Amino acid sequence: MTPAKRLLDLASALVLTLVLIPVIAWVAAWILLRDGRPILYVSERMRALGQPFRLVKFRTMTTVATDAGVSGGDKAHRITHTGATLRRYRLDEIPQLWNVFRGDISFVGPRPPLRRYVDMFPDLYADVLKSRPGITGLATLVYHAREERLLARCRTPEETEAVYTRICVPAKARLDLIYQEKRNVCWDFRLMVATVFKRLGIH
Repeated sequence: MTPAKRLLDLASALVLTLVLIPVIAWVAAWILLRDGRPILYVSERMRALGQPFRLVKFRTMTTVATDAGVSGGDKAHRITHTGATLRRYRLDEIPQLWNVFRGDISFVGPRPPLRRYVDMFPDLYADVLKSRPGITGLATLVYHAREERLLARCRTPEETEAVYTRICVPAKARLDLIYQEKRNVCWDFRLMVATVFKRLGIH
């Protein structure tokens, strides 16, 4: 990560944290009152081969001890009413500002993968994770909606795993590598702005 990119991350994270303090407090209280503890969901992700970290989000699903893999239609019954709203507006991702402060992730980059997929595709992720993972990125903007539609149709963990590994992983990797070729601070800023407009429903 270049010093300019790190400076953009820190400045953006600081401004957003200050602006979103009331939202953070409101969402935390809402989850606590409606769904109880835990308020946060912590998931092991990879920022590079052999470099795991703990990604933080607001909890949107009921907890189970055997949870594994990405979320598909087979897990839809576990999404709480609160969680559905948080996911719709991406409010569940706000705690990832902490990961940006720590340097685990950047604002822009490939989404940080679960260890299981890095272990399945080490050569692929060795290339993809040459870029610091991010909250948003080219693959997120271009492919996220299609990925959600594909996975929502899956009715078993096995089907979810097959669709994700055969279709989604290679499709997102191609986009992540395109980003990697073009990456600079201006490109990151454009993707951040595009993400804000998309989430506000402005096209």
